[in-house]
Amino acid sequence: MADSRKDLLLLLSGPNLILLGERHPEIYGRETLKSHVTRATRTAAEHGLALDHVETASEAELVGAVHAARGRAAGIVVNAGALTHYSWSLADALAAYGGIVVELHLSNPVARESWRQTSVVAPVAAGTVSGFGGLGYELAVKAAASLVAESLRA
Repeated sequence: MADSRKDLLLLLSGPNLILLGERHPEIYGRETLKSHVTRATRTAAEHGLALDHVETASEAELVGAVHAARGRAAGIVVNAGALTHYSWSLADALAAYGGIVVELHLSNPVARESWRQTSVVAPVAAGTVSGFGGLGYELAVKAAASLVAESLRA
């Protein structure tokens, strides 16, 4: 990824995340996706990075966003929602991406229903941030920024 922008992170938001603040607030909290993106953008800026956000319920659009990030973004933070558990096409796209990938979940999938405990994204990510609610957006961006900086020093 020698030609990638070393100052750009991509934040991907999958299905149903647009409903944050309304859908199961006892699990996902009362903050909206917009407030999470604002927090992530602020955190990225604190680390000298710009942040682009793509939100969609479409698996194909998420895959397309990953493909478009190749050679353009130094890292991806992905909250794929339910696609985390079965989207092999998203996992394949992330594996082929070649940059830093950090998986993100507001809740802790391992503490929930058994079908949520499998992630097809985790094996292609540098790490997973889960269970910290809105703080997770800040932590995931910090992790991605640190890994990007480390890769540039290598």
